[in-house]
Amino acid sequence: MAFDMHVPVVVVGGGAAGLVAALAAGGDVLVLERDALPRGSTALSAGLIPAAGTRWQRAAGVADDPARFAADIMAKAHGEPDPAIVTALAEQSAPVLEWLADAHGLVFSVITDFTYPGHSANRMHGLPSRSGTALMDALRAATERSGADILCDAQVTTLFCTDAGRVLGVGYTRPDGTAERVGCDALILACSGYGGARDLVAQHVPQMADALYFGHAGNTGDAVRWGQALAADLRDLSGHQGHGSVAHPAGILITWATVAEGGFQVNTDGHRFADEMRGYSEQAADVLRQPGGIAWTIFDTRIAAIARQFEDFRQAEAAGCIVTAPDADALATAIGVPLQVALGSSVLRAPYCAVRVTGALFHTQGGLAVDAQAAVLRQGGGAFPNLFAGGGAACGVSGRQASGYLSGNGLLSAVVLGAIAGRSAAALARPATMRHTAP
Repeated sequence: MAFDMHVPVVVVGGGAAGLVAALAAGGDVLVLERDALPRGSTALSAGLIPAAGTRWQRAAGVADDPARFAADIMAKAHGEPDPAIVTALAEQSAPVLEWLADAHGLVFSVITDFTYPGHSANRMHGLPSRSGTALMDALRAATERSGADILCDAQVTTLFCTDAGRVLGVGYTRPDGTAERVGCDALILACSGYGGARDLVAQHVPQMADALYFGHAGNTGDAVRWGQALAADLRDLSGHQGHGSVAHPAGILITWATVAEGGFQVNTDGHRFADEMRGYSEQAADVLRQPGGIAWTIFDTRIAAIARQFEDFRQAEAAGCIVTAPDADALATAIGVPLQVALGSSVLRAPYCAVRVTGALFHTQGGLAVDAQAAVLRQGGGAFPNLFAGGGAACGVSGRQASGYLSGNGLLSAVVLGAIAGRSAAALARPATMRHTAP
């Protein structure tokens, strides 16, 4: 088959998984990104990555280790994920973050002023702004410095494979309609999940079919569809991450710190309707079942000060989404919801705050089954010889239910599995041009 060019490693998708994979592979790498800028779902998040046993945890006096992290993942996901993948992600989480800091200048710190539901230690790491956009900007700059090429406005439409399942290359189209083919020694699929594909959501996650989709519009299930065509092993397609706290109608993510630190949610009748401490993912469906699909998150100014470390929360304040009042009666009047009973039994203290929210689908967690080297697995057993996947394209570690999502699972799979995929792909590429750099 004739190709317009050949690159040792091609990465489909320029989100966090794709860029970390390119950094880990080193050498001659081409990232094909369908959008005008590499952003992906990561840019819509708080950019927080869970990792266990990091130097930032040790400096903060946080006791943690990979085994404890893996146990938390398995407990939250009801024992459903592949234990080998869970172990690999937990064990590689600290080395990958420290490599990104040391080799590529990402300035991480660990959040210590609150603990996310399901985590038995403070292990969420982020950049100073606690912004997914800032994380993507830092990864893009690092990728450009590394010498890898990022080709934007390049939508991959076709995978070219032999009958035996070896990937030969890909075809992509440009906005002007031109089509090109690029051959490769190894291919990494980092094109996320299918949250933006209403047909697949309705098929696999019907309870969220009509929910607000808060992920990237480009997550249209390309990896799943290609996997089906190749007879790849697809697992846990009903798994997903929801979020029960998106400011409505502004569409701004409200950090779950508003709840984790003692806040709660009520519906428009002033009634609490679920145990919010299970986690924000499963709370999404509960919020959507309330009248109008609306809830109010109630907290106080002490919690607001903690939440203010997140850029999204600061944006919500600037947009006027956060209502503040000196006492319970004043807050109830301001938002038109009876709050006196709920506030009277809470640990909150005046002045009080409230934000009107809805539930949303953030991203899907099922996808291409991979082994501990991020190689895509076949339905009948064994792995494809040169096809790898990471991030939302791969089956994550959340199992089959929204309740299986442990905070940060999405970026854990993106960053750590992306690094593993990059190393594995580099090992197959032409040795004279590749030099994998990840730990």
